[in-house]
Amino acid sequence: MDEAQKDHLKSYGIAFWVLKNGQELNWLLNYRGGSFMTGYAKNIEDECKIRGVSYEVLADAKANSVLAEINDPSANMDVVKLEKAPHVAVYSPKSKLPWDDAVTLVLKYAEIPYDVLYDEEVIRGDLPKYDWLHLHHEDFTGQYSKFYAAFRTTPWYVDDVKGQEAMAHKLGFKKVSQMKLAVAQHIRDFSAGGGFLFAMCSGTDTFDIALAAANTDICEPMFDHDPAAPDAQQKLDFGQTFAFQNFYLDQNPMSHIFSNIDDTYTRRVNREEDFFTLFDFSAKWDVVPSMLTQNHDKVIKGFMGLTTAYNKSVLKPGVTVMGEMKTANEARYIHGEYGKGQWTFYGGHDPEDYQHSVGDPPTDLKLHPNSPGYRLILNNVLFPAAKKKKQKT
Repeated sequence: MDEAQKDHLKSYGIAFWVLKNGQELNWLLNYRGGSFMTGYAKNIEDECKIRGVSYEVLADAKANSVLAEINDPSANMDVVKLEKAPHVAVYSPKSKLPWDDAVTLVLKYAEIPYDVLYDEEVIRGDLPKYDWLHLHHEDFTGQYSKFYAAFRTTPWYVDDVKGQEAMAHKLGFKKVSQMKLAVAQHIRDFSAGGGFLFAMCSGTDTFDIALAAANTDICEPMFDHDPAAPDAQQKLDFGQTFAFQNFYLDQNPMSHIFSNIDDTYTRRVNREEDFFTLFDFSAKWDVVPSMLTQNHDKVIKGFMGLTTAYNKSVLKPGVTVMGEMKTANEARYIHGEYGKGQWTFYGGHDPEDYQHSVGDPPTDLKLHPNSPGYRLILNNVLFPAAKKKKQKT
């Protein structure tokens, strides 16, 4: 999985396919970019050829030598056993909206199967069937991604509002914001019970904002037909959130900003200088962040979104920053635990489209088979397959 790999993204699909077919797989952390090793079988070799994935067949002596090199106490490498393909779900609207989702794009490209769930399935209680859940670029606050100022007269926006309100009423809620809060709380409980949660862009900060605002109303009349509570900011409960605390809401309905969690409109970074760096973790001591940062490149091209980067001053103390732009004091890739589960938030919309706009065509990943930014997503998909190891203390 170093620079010799022709298609890093499809390699994860091979790994998933091996697990799906009942064979165990070793993830060699920090060895040649985080390579995968499994017992030889002709059908695996054939599948690599079909999908265009680079591979090497090693004699037993060579394989044992590789494992001995990794297990050397002085080497910042480790072996993690992957045991079972996770059951993957994506929380995503069934209706067609004028933007794509990086996670579904890369899952399809890598040929990793997944189910699509939305509000009805979540409220019905379907989440415990899954090991891993991705949140599409959702707005859990019920403010329709704060697209009101720019898109309120467009057919897709009008249809989305109608559809969301109809679903809220069908499920017994008076307002869309109440439905989205209930969905966020179900997702919170999924994580607390041991589920793995991954989110990008506005699916990250709006999730926490919705949880914090459970006891107040932050939506103005154009969103939920009644005014926001005048003391909404004071009623936020940061004890309910996963990643962020002590943030301030932007309650201007004509603004695209939700709060000061996101740095999109305050950052002063030229595109040519927009990069973030992955941290080097100890593979033998910090196994979890090491898995989530496996890559052939530690410097990742920046990319924007409705939520681009996280203001480090509002991160909770227990949050692990895995990727940051130090000069801008912003976090781009963060991780933490909630109950028995774990979550990862990744800022930005599309790792290979710097400023993806509403209506832009989806990225063709055949043009980016070695994308280090997309690899971070796939690290998270395989994460639940790992045999649980006790963290060293």
